[in-house]
Amino acid sequence: MAVEAVIFDWGGTLTPWRTIDAADEWRSLAEVAAPERVDEVTRALVRASTQVWARSRDEHVSATLEDICQLAGLPYDVEHWHGYRAFWEHATYIDPAAPPVFTALRSAGVKIGVLSNTVWPSAWHEEIFVRDGVLELIDGAVYTSGIGWTKPAPQAFEAAMTAVGADDPARCVFVGDRLFDDIHGAHTAGMRTVYLPHSAIPPEQVGHTLGEPDAVIQSLSELPEVVAGWQ
Repeated sequence: MAVEAVIFDWGGTLTPWRTIDAADEWRSLAEVAAPERVDEVTRALVRASTQVWARSRDEHVSATLEDICQLAGLPYDVEHWHGYRAFWEHATYIDPAAPPVFTALRSAGVKIGVLSNTVWPSAWHEEIFVRDGVLELIDGAVYTSGIGWTKPAPQAFEAAMTAVGADDPARCVFVGDRLFDDIHGAHTAGMRTVYLPHSAIPPEQVGHTLGEPDAVIQSLSELPEVVAGWQ
């Protein structure tokens, strides 16, 4: 059955994996939001973030940055995030192979989608895609901070299909770097899957079920040939 859409995970798939220290990540917020008690607030934010991601893994329930702040007892203020965003910036740049892959797939009549487990607001992701010059190549994107579920819940994949205008999961392919969230989840939703195995998944984020991909690639550049074989 011909492929109608290819939907990509973001972190570790469209962006090469970067290992992030959680204490450093949340300290970048604490230093701005609570400079008088940085260590205390950093610890609270790390605990809250761990709780949120455990809930995503175990219950497939989404969350936002505001939820993390609330759990940590820190008032949420949109003016506090510039240090946090600067901390992450180096890890947000798109893989150089992605734009030509998007172009090749679109030239073959395949729609391009994104589905990311994220607590960041969708606007941040869109700004990143604008910066990297690929927003216009993406037919639809879903960020779990804006819906009720996270991967591997089938509803998350269904939302991504709706975003790109696809209605048959058997004609959709999901590309990701996680065997639980991405491969197991997409298979449960009825999609074919491609695994890009270069991410060092934190142990606490490894899921309870490891999916078996339909194909494995070592670079995004290999993907158009895989998809062509399914047309």
